[in-house]
Amino acid sequence: MFLTFDGAVRHDPDIDAWLAAQPAELGSIARHWFDIMRDCGDDVRELMHDGCPVACVADAPFGYVNAFTAHVNVGFYHGADLPDPARLLEGTGKRMRHVKLRPATLIDLAALDTLIAHAYADIRVRRAEQSPPPDSRRR
Repeated sequence: MFLTFDGAVRHDPDIDAWLAAQPAELGSIARHWFDIMRDCGDDVRELMHDGCPVACVADAPFGYVNAFTAHVNVGFYHGADLPDPARLLEGTGKRMRHVKLRPATLIDLAALDTLIAHAYADIRVRRAEQSPPPDSRRR
């Protein structure tokens, strides 16, 4: 079983408004990484949840961005299960993890891009495993 949200849509204008309302430097960081999530696949949907943009596959969230005073978090709903050889992920919760991005602080961008791709692929697998198998008696 995994978390699902009602109301995810292909493109939520409230997210664009949220991104535009962030301070310039933090907003550009948040926009960049949320755009990466948006571009993961045609099945990506999005919504605002708990005050920040969330990327989903259908109704199942895989990632989010959130801006704070001095940093942006790029978070993953099942981050504890993601491979993280660059050791970017922070957090101690049962499932969720995040990467803290600060302006002018270098991080492994390719590794973060890979984390997003893995999070997207992971939630697709989780959704497929939870879906009931097709009824083989139907013709």
